[in-house]
Amino acid sequence: MDLTMTPVANASTAPPRHCRICDLASAWMPKIVLAPTFVCALLFIYGYIAWTAVLSFTPSRLMPRYEWAGLAQYEALFANERWWLALKNLAIFGGLFIVICMAVGLLLAVLLDQKVRAEGFIRSIYLYPMALSFIVTGTAWKWILNPEFGVEKVLHDWGFAGVKFDWIIDPDFSIYTVVIAGVWQSSGFVMALFLAGLRGIDDSIIKAAQVDGASLPTIYRRIIIPSLRPVFFSSFMILAHIAIKSFDLVMALTNGGPGFSSDLPATFMYTYAFTRNQIGLGASSAMVMLMIVVAVIVPFMVSELRSARRG
Repeated sequence: MDLTMTPVANASTAPPRHCRICDLASAWMPKIVLAPTFVCALLFIYGYIAWTAVLSFTPSRLMPRYEWAGLAQYEALFANERWWLALKNLAIFGGLFIVICMAVGLLLAVLLDQKVRAEGFIRSIYLYPMALSFIVTGTAWKWILNPEFGVEKVLHDWGFAGVKFDWIIDPDFSIYTVVIAGVWQSSGFVMALFLAGLRGIDDSIIKAAQVDGASLPTIYRRIIIPSLRPVFFSSFMILAHIAIKSFDLVMALTNGGPGFSSDLPATFMYTYAFTRNQIGLGASSAMVMLMIVVAVIVPFMVSELRSARRG
């Protein structure tokens, strides 16, 4: 019986039938997975920013009213003495908060970089406050700074009857209590950033400087700290963002008081938009806060990008 053999195509060279479907699936799957997140961000972040901008140009009070009011809300905002006090407090709180956090964080990072004993334990202690919410931090420091049973009471019980530390109830010093609580919570996080930057510096540069006779302070001042410029930039961005949007820390610690002496723009916006039923005024203050964020952060970002390109 004559059997003719028909050539069979090599299975390894024959293209699979479903390869085109697989290619389409692999190309579209990331887009499909990310689409809900993208849509939610577009709607609930940028959509509400746009809506807030619209409300800032309307006479809205208890409920939104979509009638054009021009710049009336912004004029009322900048004629409000409480708003100017909130901006002043933001300058005090933001400036001290950023500078002290970066100074303390850098100092702690330099100390830990000396390979001290129990470094992991000490680092965990410094980082622990960052694990707490600002509500918890504000409540704890409200107890600590309370003159009736806080630091002042403890010092009086120890015999220091002349010591007075009642900043939390003093309108002239209440904003500084917010600085104390904010620095306590955030300086450990800045320390972690600086410590990571220090551990990323090439040891050969330091050893070469030591061979040339440079002292340790000189090495840190001339070589190590200038090398941490990206860390300084990142720390500034994070701390500035925290300072400008600070709300829960102030509400838990001082509730904006005494009176409204420790008000910040975020607490001002909340008070007028949700408790005084002036949505339009609250929206205008929110838009000014957004402009402050842009005015602070964008120039630093542009400067950093230019430096990176030149480097």
